[in-house]
Amino acid sequence: MAIYKFRITFEDFDDVVREIDIKSNQTFEDLHKAIHRSTGYNAEKSSSFYVSTDNWLKGDEIAYLPSERKKDRVVLMENSKLSGFIEDPHQKFYYTYNFDRPYDFHVELVKIILDADPNIEYPFLAKSSGDAPKIMEQNSPQAVDPRGAAAAASEFDFLNEMDFVPEDTDELEAMGEMGINEEERDEEEENEEDEFGDEFSDNDHYDEDGHKDDY
Repeated sequence: MAIYKFRITFEDFDDVVREIDIKSNQTFEDLHKAIHRSTGYNAEKSSSFYVSTDNWLKGDEIAYLPSERKKDRVVLMENSKLSGFIEDPHQKFYYTYNFDRPYDFHVELVKIILDADPNIEYPFLAKSSGDAPKIMEQNSPQAVDPRGAAAAASEFDFLNEMDFVPEDTDELEAMGEMGINEEERDEEEENEEDEFGDEFSDNDHYDEDGHKDDY
């Protein structure tokens, strides 16, 4: 019985690596569940493998818990043996976990071992490097977004980041446009009027002086 060694990496976390040995006659469901035993994620989520090109372009879909809309268009993991989709000694699969909050993986066949080890129960986690990022779950403020800091920053909450507290609402309501206090706005308008007034006053004196010279 041949053994496939798959290298699995997060698409956005290259330093997190898993290598899983699995029998060629086992299914994609077996591989799917083995991946999440190694990450600690809940395997009972709608997910799919896609037969992939060398450039990670998606082909045929092999699904787990597909939606009603997709059921007639995909094959199921539990019915799909790995050997039926291996066409290359370095076959690649693009893998999407949990379509509700999808995270993507690259799955590559890196070695074919001709004989299974009778002392090993397959699937077998042959290598584990790096901690799988925690998944953002509702009501779990300690979780880390697997998409990374850039994605988390895109969900920036302005008021929270500025240490906003409800008591500040009165102060905000007292502010005019562009954050200028109404009293400050009145002072600015008065200063502008004084400047213009002084300018016109100087011009009046100038005209009077010029008028006297004419006489």
